Amino acid sequence: MMTLQLFLGMIGAPQVILIVVVVLLLFGGRKIPELMRGLGSGIKEFKQATKEEEESSKEDKKS
Repeated sequence: MMTLQLFLGMIGAPQVILIVVVVLLLFGGRKIPELMRGLGSGIKEFKQATKEEEESSKEDKKS
């Protein structure tokens, strides 16, 4: 637990900028929007599947 607090306390603006620069260098400016779209659609599908699972479990409990 102590190492997690220490790690989170060390992340600041310069580290975030460094991470962004590294991501830009690795993937390029054109690939990043595609990656974000894929990430967004994956999260959307996950939320939808979770909602469907909750609804089906509620229906099972009613029966």
